[in-house]
Amino acid sequence: MQTMQTNTSISASYDARTIFLHWASAALVVGLWIIGQTIDFFPAGTARITVRSLHILFGTILGILLVARLTWRRRGGIRLASEISGIQGQLATSVHYLLYALLLAMVIIGLACVWIRGDNLFNLITVPAFDPGNKALRHDAVELHGLVANILLAVAGFHAAVALWHHFVQKDGILRRMLPNLK
Repeated sequence: MQTMQTNTSISASYDARTIFLHWASAALVVGLWIIGQTIDFFPAGTARITVRSLHILFGTILGILLVARLTWRRRGGIRLASEISGIQGQLATSVHYLLYALLLAMVIIGLACVWIRGDNLFNLITVPAFDPGNKALRHDAVELHGLVANILLAVAGFHAAVALWHHFVQKDGILRRMLPNLK
């Protein structure tokens, strides 16, 4: 059985840009999921067009943040070595890569949905439908986007639960590395 090595005096922290990109991405994912679950509660017409347009706008911002995050991680962000060894360390790394892959898939599928379905953005811009008569393609694309969003939220929830476990049970300082410095 693998044991976890922890250091109770971890002082290292991620840089401010990495922390901002992490929490902005997390907030957008949760907000987008909530909007996605409630779009159909709005009456057809201007209200629903506005909410769907906001979903598309915030999804596009999430995509831009993801590109910035991956670029920053590759070029300048602080990458702290994990204090977790063995299978748990490998699992932590795998979950991070899975989160990035799910984010990328969700954004790409979301943009594909806009193109496949065709959309009216804020009653200002019309995106023509790729194949207006193909309701099955439209349905499948939207369902896939929703499925990936649900999987992403579940994996992110697991990620958050493990971070809280480290903070409150292990008391190893791992969560503090990603908290904003409020000084």
